[in-house]
Amino acid sequence: MPTLLIGQGFDAHRFAAPGSCRPLWLAGLLWSAPAGADAAALAQYEGIEGDSDGDVAAHALIDALLSAAGLGDIGALFGVGAGARGAGMHGCAMLRETVSFMREHGYEPSSASVVVIGNRPRLGSRRAEAEQALSQAVGCRVSLTATTTDHMGFTGRGEGVAAIANALVRPLQARHAA
Repeated sequence: MPTLLIGQGFDAHRFAAPGSCRPLWLAGLLWSAPAGADAAALAQYEGIEGDSDGDVAAHALIDALLSAAGLGDIGALFGVGAGARGAGMHGCAMLRETVSFMREHGYEPSSASVVVIGNRPRLGSRRAEAEQALSQAVGCRVSLTATTTDHMGFTGRGEGVAAIANALVRPLQARHAA
């Protein structure tokens, strides 16, 4: 069996309706509007639709990890819909549970990267914090980058956000044999 296995994941969600007061979770972090923000600024911090917290970075990473280990996808592990086991869960809690599931099946994360695609929130100022949150949840180094689509598509129009993730995992016995 190969020492390292690679998987890829993707997730995309629309932003919640204006005024829904849904918290904005992305890359393991809560993004809150500054104190005293006006209505236009508050709209920039509207959350992401989803059965859980809508954290597309965490969800894409879960799919990448599960794909690499050959253990299905986020829907198979957490279910789909408002009544699913994953409904209302925080993305980092889902990541920790995913890693536990992987270990039960003989795999562990080795390295991962996530690309967030969207106009907001701007990740640059909190990139290190987000990488730390994701890395702690997964138990290995997770790098984070961000990009826009130059006003093309639903992310470019500001309707939602997407993420693509890649992960390397290794069989547990490969680590112990080395």
